[in-house]
This record gives sequence, C-alpha cells and structure tokens, in this order.
Amino acid sequence: MKNKAYPYNKDFNNEFILVLTMSLSGKRIWIDIEQPKTAVMFNSLIKMFKKEESELLITARDYDSTYQILDDNRVKYIKVGKHGGEKLGDKLNTYIMRLKKLYPLINKFLPDYFVTFLSIEGTRIAYGLQIPSIGINDEPRNKPVCKLIHPFIDNVITPKCIPKEWYIKLYADEEKIIRYNGLDEIAWLSEYVPNPNILEKFDLKKGKFLIMRTEPTHASYFIDKLRPEETQIGKFFHPIFKEFPNYKYFLLVRSKKQEKFLSKKLKTLADNNNIIITRYLPNLDDLCFYGALIISGGGTIVRESSLLNVPSIEFFPGESAPQEIFLIKNGFPLEHIRDPDRLIEKAIDILNQGPKKDRFKVSSFKEKLSQFENPIKICFEYVKKRLLSN
Repeated sequence: MKNKAYPYNKDFNNEFILVLTMSLSGKRIWIDIEQPKTAVMFNSLIKMFKKEESELLITARDYDSTYQILDDNRVKYIKVGKHGGEKLGDKLNTYIMRLKKLYPLINKFLPDYFVTFLSIEGTRIAYGLQIPSIGINDEPRNKPVCKLIHPFIDNVITPKCIPKEWYIKLYADEEKIIRYNGLDEIAWLSEYVPNPNILEKFDLKKGKFLIMRTEPTHASYFIDKLRPEETQIGKFFHPIFKEFPNYKYFLLVRSKKQEKFLSKKLKTLADNNNIIITRYLPNLDDLCFYGALIISGGGTIVRESSLLNVPSIEFFPGESAPQEIFLIKNGFPLEHIRDPDRLIEKAIDILNQGPKKDRFKVSSFKEKLSQFENPIKICFEYVKKRLLSN
C-alpha cells in the first residue's frame, strides 16, 4: 500500500494530509438529501464514493424538485418523508414522522459515516447511533435548523466568506468547523460543461430568454417575510415583458401555491406562449448559461448564474448574504436589488446592452472558478481519511 500526499485546506490542518490510495471497498456511507440544492451538489460526491467501491445508502425527502433531480441523474435512492410546509407545528410533526421512518433503515444498514447538507433527522439519528458525521452548511440564516444540527454533528464545512462566529453562535464547535475559500455552487460548476442542445429542446436562441425564480417562502428564515404562496415577481414582470415581448420567460416556482398565485397575477398574459410557469426545469445550468438574465428571490440560482458569468439579480427581501457580497467583490455579475422599480430599470438596461462578446465561451467562467476550492472534494477527502485511519 502506497501513500500519496495531497495539499489540504490549511484552515483545517496546517500540514498536508496523507490520503491513502486504497479504496473504500466495504465501507458503508449514508447520504441524506433533503432539498434540490443537495441533490445537485451531492451528485459528484456520490460518484466519488461509488468509484471508491463503497456501499451507499441514499435517502431523500420529498421537497420541491429533489426527486426529479435525483431521477434525472439516475441516482438510486429511498424516498423517506416530506417537507413540513410553512407552519412550525407541521414542521415538527413531519420531523417526528421522518425520524420514525429513517431509524429502522439506518439501524439495519449501520453506516460507517453519515454525510449531509442540512438534514436534522439524519444528524439526530447519526448522533444517537454514534455514527461519525459531516455536513456542509452555507446557510446560517436558517437559525432553527442550525441550532438543531450543530450540537450533534461531528464536523461542518463552511465558506470562509461567512463569519465563523455566526456558526459558533448557533452552537457549532469552533474546533469542528472546516473552512474553505469558495462557495457551495462551485462544487458542481467546476466540472460543468454547457450543452447547447438545450436551445433546440426548448426552441430558444442564445441570450434571448430569461429565468425568474420565486422566493423560498417555505424556508424557516422566510416565514415572517411573505406568505407561503406569495412571490414578488408580479411587481416587476409586466414592465420588463412590455419592453421585450419577443423574449421567452421561464418563471420557476417552488410550490403549487406559488404557481397558482403567480398565474393569477399574470392572468392577462395567460395565452402568451413566451411565458412558461413551471415548478421544474431540467438542465437548469444550461438554461442559465445561455440565458440573457437570471432574476431570483433566492440565492442558489443567482450564485450559479453569476459564477457562469451570466448577469444576475437577486431580489431577496432581506440583507445581502455573505456569499453574494463575496461574488460581487470578486467581480461576478450579480446585484442585490430589493426595490421593484430599480430592478425593472436595471433589468431593461442589461437586456438593451445584450450579451458581451465572450459571454458564451466556457473560458469566460472556467478560469475564474479554478481559483477557488471545491467543498465536495474537501468533504470526500476528509471522510476517506477518517474511514481509512480507523
């Protein structure tokens, strides 16, 4: 057996770590996927563990497009539980029900390691069964979830741009926090290659369509900002559409309630074929890359699109997250605009200017992404080292 030295995150360890070249054959790893972002982000991690010949148990929660993304990526998984919705009592009840369904599965599988993003149920079971655990968390705004996870999880991987103190205040152990220079979205975009076939599939032209994403109103940190069915897209859509009626508009909602709410707001445009309201878009990164502008009430999609060098506007009705500040400081084309009138003005200005000369070249974003660290690789190498050192 030979050892090979790899450089590692210096904030975690001041020395290089030895990553053993032997495989993880026979090691059992449990991954719980609780939201669409995790389904996208963990796809490469699943492949890494499969390549190492480890035995995987993947569980997933019914929330938004999580199942569809896993199905599209041909991931084998077990459906367990659902999202609790907007009411705190319902969230608690679904947590209890999901614990009951997960426990016998995990107790039978007896994993050697548990990997998660923000699974409360998974973390609690791993703690109870003394299973080593690691999580990735770029959302300390989600205070209720963080408070329930941090005391029980063994390690948490966080971006350097988010103050470490935010996690410590939410009960994270400072010595167990692993830091990296980058953002979660780099995990999948660093390997991403645009596929132009998406244009033919949707009958699109480069730079002649927009994506608008509604707010994550079911998230615990959003409960006091908007009602679960609401979205502010109706406040700025009409003026933009009036200026560019020949563009196509994909309005990506998060629930049936939002779909119904937005359809009512745009009922005068119901027969227009250029407007598509949907709860799911396949190959979303391809659509972002070839789009003219991405506008969203949540962070993930505009972080993705701006990392791909696509003009992006976030209208989240709160303070700018450290991730967005990180992107803006590093020159990525992202703005956080809460005022609908200013958003309309900026969107029309971007569309009037049109795509820049190198906008649709892979080199326009690949070189810049290579400057940052990939949290999935950090997670994989950490878990592998721990498993092979036992």
